[in-house]
Amino acid sequence: MTTPTSVRKRVADAAAPAPVPAGRRPERGARRRRVGLRLAALAALLALWQLVIVLQLWSPVLVPSPAAVWRALLETSGTHDGVRGYQGHTLIEHLGISLRRIFIGAGAGVVAGLVVGVLMGTLPWVRVVLEPAVAFLRTLPPLAYFSLLIIWFGIDEAPKLWLLAIAAMPPVAVATASAVASAPTALVEAARAIGAKRGQVVTSVVLPSALPEILVGVRLAFGIAYSSVVAAETVNGLPGIGGLIRDAQRYNQSDTVVLGLFAIGISGLLIDAGLRVLSDRLAPWRRHA
Repeated sequence: MTTPTSVRKRVADAAAPAPVPAGRRPERGARRRRVGLRLAALAALLALWQLVIVLQLWSPVLVPSPAAVWRALLETSGTHDGVRGYQGHTLIEHLGISLRRIFIGAGAGVVAGLVVGVLMGTLPWVRVVLEPAVAFLRTLPPLAYFSLLIIWFGIDEAPKLWLLAIAAMPPVAVATASAVASAPTALVEAARAIGAKRGQVVTSVVLPSALPEILVGVRLAFGIAYSSVVAAETVNGLPGIGGLIRDAQRYNQSDTVVLGLFAIGISGLLIDAGLRVLSDRLAPWRRHA
């Protein structure tokens, strides 16, 4: 028999607010642990670097000290002894010009890779025709065809942008073609059953389901383009961070070379982090898969 007290208890329990999930606290704790672990690893690497300098295991010309790299950062970031930055441009200006080249060249390669990948994934005869060419370009190192691009387009901006575009296109094309070809058959057939045309099926069903893999291909493309920027700036690359590294290498300025490598690596990490955030925004279900 149900008593008034038990009824009131049930009503109170139903009206009470739902408990706040406790999963956020462990997630925040795990994030802090990851950040702490990364900072500890960075500190260990810096300590090991400094230990190598103190023990004089290598010549300072080969392995500059952290203090020397810091001085190079200060010198290339402002005006010292009447000289502005490095070769008339500050470090941030060199990096900004290289980033502009990367975003224009790699951006064009990403767009071309998306188009080629969609065609390869949806039309079997296009895949048969284009897949060998894409695989061929994917296996070529950038320096292998950069000389040919210089012959075709000269030594200005055009060969650099073409090199970055060609380097960025294959990974996007391969990832897109694979993701589009493996789209859920049940969803595709359901869309066709309700009268959707081929273009509507591609834009409304295939591409959304393939978006996570496509974004992975985009991240790979920008990573490859970033690693190719030094090759793209071997000829007439100043101003530019790759040109800075190449020019400093000629004069054995290892501190400036290491500084340029740090600039490329840190900015590359920031770009990759931005692409990951974009991936989480455009495909939030991927985090919970």
